[in-house]
Amino acid sequence: MAQQVIKRLIDDLDGTEAEKTVPFSIDGVAYEIDLSADNAKKLLAGLSPFIEHARRAGGPKRRQARAASSRERGADIRAWAKARGIQVNERGRIPATVVEEYERAK
Repeated sequence: MAQQVIKRLIDDLDGTEAEKTVPFSIDGVAYEIDLSADNAKKLLAGLSPFIEHARRAGGPKRRQARAASSRERGADIRAWAKARGIQVNERGRIPATVVEEYERAK
């Protein structure tokens, strides 16, 4: 049996159709609000004078997950290196010299 789930965002301010969920935080509390494009612009315009004078909060930046193609490329380079007797760790960064050799061989 097939199912189709449709998710509609409704603007939390005026009940119209929302375009996106906008995350923000104040006083250490994180919030999310669903807003139409117009209301999102109003929120940004209202916060703009404060954002211009603010600094970004510290802490670690989120790392983006590596794309599958990047993982596949790494696996290809590791297999190529092992077939030629070059030692490469199963995980972690592949040395630049090995990547360069791989690129030259291609």
